[in-house]
Amino acid sequence: MCFIANIALLAISAAFGQAHHGRAWYVDNKGSDAATGTKGKPFKTMARANSINLNAGDTLYFRSGQIFKGTLELKTGVNGTKNQPVVITSFGEGRAIIDSKDSSAIRLYKSNFVKLEQLSLKGSGRKTGNVKDGLAVINCKNIEVSVLDISGFQKSGLLIYSSQNVVAKNVFVHDNGSAGITVEAPYQTRESHNIKILNCRAENNPGDPTNLTNHSGNGIVVGDCRKVLIDHCTATNNGWDMPRIGNGPVGIWAYEADSVVIQHCLSYKNKTSKGGADGGGFDLDGGVTNSIVQYNMSYGNQGSGYCIFQYWGASPWHDNIFRYNISENDGTVSDSQAGLYVWNSSDDEKQFHDCEVYGNIIYNSKVAALCFSEKSESKGIRFKYNVFVGKDSLIKGKDKIGDAKYQGNNWWSIEKGFHMNDINGFEEWRQKCVGAWGNADAVIPEMNVNPAFKNAGRTIITSASQLKNFDDYKLSGNSAFVESIVYKLGIGNIKL
Repeated sequence: MCFIANIALLAISAAFGQAHHGRAWYVDNKGSDAATGTKGKPFKTMARANSINLNAGDTLYFRSGQIFKGTLELKTGVNGTKNQPVVITSFGEGRAIIDSKDSSAIRLYKSNFVKLEQLSLKGSGRKTGNVKDGLAVINCKNIEVSVLDISGFQKSGLLIYSSQNVVAKNVFVHDNGSAGITVEAPYQTRESHNIKILNCRAENNPGDPTNLTNHSGNGIVVGDCRKVLIDHCTATNNGWDMPRIGNGPVGIWAYEADSVVIQHCLSYKNKTSKGGADGGGFDLDGGVTNSIVQYNMSYGNQGSGYCIFQYWGASPWHDNIFRYNISENDGTVSDSQAGLYVWNSSDDEKQFHDCEVYGNIIYNSKVAALCFSEKSESKGIRFKYNVFVGKDSLIKGKDKIGDAKYQGNNWWSIEKGFHMNDINGFEEWRQKCVGAWGNADAVIPEMNVNPAFKNAGRTIITSASQLKNFDDYKLSGNSAFVESIVYKLGIGNIKL
């Protein structure tokens, strides 16, 4: 009977597939490519690692502290499962270093359920030989990358292309060319989707020296995608060596994308080329729909802290939200000259409509709070319950009363109390806003009160992780603004 039972179990296993618990493969500079690849008898080179046929549940280990030259390129695709992913990581204390010189460090192509973690990826430098991305995830699904340090690549540190269900967390991308992190797909396809970028840092990615026709030097840029979350990320000192004058980079931004959420992020001291445009903190650009920028901090960027942009030829831009963000002294170098910037080069309001901008603090002791470009035709951009503080004139460019709607905002000019270009007084301007809404009784009035923030204009934080304790823009107890409508609505003390 026992013999019959065992036969039956074997038959069931054959029918449904026996679980593969995986094996461990090891690579060590002191090993041999003729060895068996065990921990006691490891392989030696990247070439031998590339020859391994990795299966579900397998782990490929590289010895920590050692340098492995070449590209880990799993060309035929690697397929783990949800419960048994393929893992590529380091063993020992610290991280292994993959030094790919002029090429990519790791390329994943048509792979599924793979984890990459605890590795340093290095190229020979954006101007000293490298011409590739650091980690390229192409046509893949269910990929997780974490605790990586990626630097020295001419293109992006991390490229996610035409891939789905990808998580990047605790990735430090620095000293690359085109961008720290890029999400892309064929143009206007939205083929990359369900992407999460969490607790990542993009720093000192100055620009791609070979790109003379388009922007480069971005921190985190996501395009041709949908359902993307960028959360608790930091971008700083990017874009300063873009090799052209024209449209420029931004710290964290999206284009041709749907359902993007950028939240709890810090973008500061980003730059653009001398004479170039942009260089801002955050941006929802051409073709973005149904997306939200919320609870972020932006300061000291050469371009505007928050950009509401539509470029010619993009898909229609509509139904987006900017809420509960702070901008401090942004936009002082590039063309915006303001903390928040509205621009539409399509010249067609049907291509650029419906945006809610509410509960934000735009503070600028150097230039204006808000700028409308000469090209800013729009419909349904609504500014509600924001605090706008500017040095002199609060709005740069033509005030778009009628196209833009204003309700319950507080306006304060540091030098003049209130100054709005060709309008002489606050009450005159407020009455125009009421008329634009069309129903004076239903409108919460605009205000002109000094908000007296706790510590405005002195931000020094350097990581998104510090936002939870950041309170420089809370209202002082003796502020007249404390009793205003905005404060009663809970807008005055923004919590990031």
